[in-house]
Amino acid sequence: MTTTIDCDTCVVRGLSCHDCVVTVLLGPPPELRVDDDELRALGALAEGGLVPPLRLVRPVAAPHVESA
Repeated sequence: MTTTIDCDTCVVRGLSCHDCVVTVLLGPPPELRVDDDELRALGALAEGGLVPPLRLVRPVAAPHVESA
């Protein structure tokens, strides 16, 4: 499985970019695809204090409410 990191849709873009592993390693890309192994490697680097963690926050769609 791959994870798509799209900074354009990140809810905390601008607020947390300075402390996000994507910005630190690559600068702010428009979109980045990272597979599970790479995502685990980034997590391990962050846990070791070598890079900041991924700060990506995806928007959540509002629940659908049926009208009566």
